[in-house]
Amino acid sequence: MLKEFKEFAMKGNLVDIAVGFAMGAAFNRIVTSFTGGIVSPLIGLIFQSDFKDLKWVINEGVANETGEVVGEVAVLYGDFLTNLINFIIVAAVIFMMIKAINRMKKKEVPAPETPKGPSQEDLLIQIRDLLAKE
Repeated sequence: MLKEFKEFAMKGNLVDIAVGFAMGAAFNRIVTSFTGGIVSPLIGLIFQSDFKDLKWVINEGVANETGEVVGEVAVLYGDFLTNLINFIIVAAVIFMMIKAINRMKKKEVPAPETPKGPSQEDLLIQIRDLLAKE
């Protein structure tokens, strides 16, 4: 069982997937910092507030003695929009990477066509013509 697991774990595809997953996680952090540090503040200028703090308050909460709001019910659409922008950026970059990889792959050269012999009809016509000459 251990031998089978080792063979499974060392297959090329599984190692490629693990490397891709690690690279994707690192890339996701870069995109998150880009969105949080550059995109969100620019969009926040449009809404005149911090983009992550955008929310639609359904039920106002009450401030307790520490100043913390308790019982507020709100839809945090700013957070959702930030994550949506992250997803679109990651998807676009992955799409462009796959297109570049596909361009770099060697194009398969089609196998040369094997010359076809005469068809059955052609052979029968030749036999008929030869018989007709005799």
